[in-house]
Amino acid sequence: MTELLLNQVDTLGDQWFSGKLQRCATDRIEKGVYMYGITREIDFCYGHRLLNYDGKCRHLHGHNGRAIITIAADTLDDRGMVFDFSDVKKAVATWIDENLDHRMLLCKDDPVVPILEELGEPMFLMDTNPTAENIAKLIYEVTAEHGFPIIEASLWETPKCYATFHG
Repeated sequence: MTELLLNQVDTLGDQWFSGKLQRCATDRIEKGVYMYGITREIDFCYGHRLLNYDGKCRHLHGHNGRAIITIAADTLDDRGMVFDFSDVKKAVATWIDENLDHRMLLCKDDPVVPILEELGEPMFLMDTNPTAENIAKLIYEVTAEHGFPIIEASLWETPKCYATFHG
């Protein structure tokens, strides 16, 4: 059954995101980590650069990212749901759209911040280096602050690279 489900997911669009996520979620369900789970994927565009880094990512650059949020519960509500997908969209996707989408995500100590501020460029400043790991953690924390029982948030930076934060 699991293999059939995974094959169906892999034949759908966005297989480079959904395939690995489905495997992860299916493994968690089969291992009994939680009884029910839902996953919401949120696409957004952002720029960043990494401080204290020797590679290409030390320069300003951008990504077409995807946040993947998994919410879980042991029981379903009176509608038979963990949560309504639209409730997650209204809260978390709206926050991402208003705060991260088409913005530079930068460490507040980045020396380029005053220059971009002077130019009126949209930014989201973080206390930490804006790595995929720290952005995944940020999205996890925002989702939890909205009252959702989140168990993990992943951020796909590219079709082959993602980071995950588990609570």
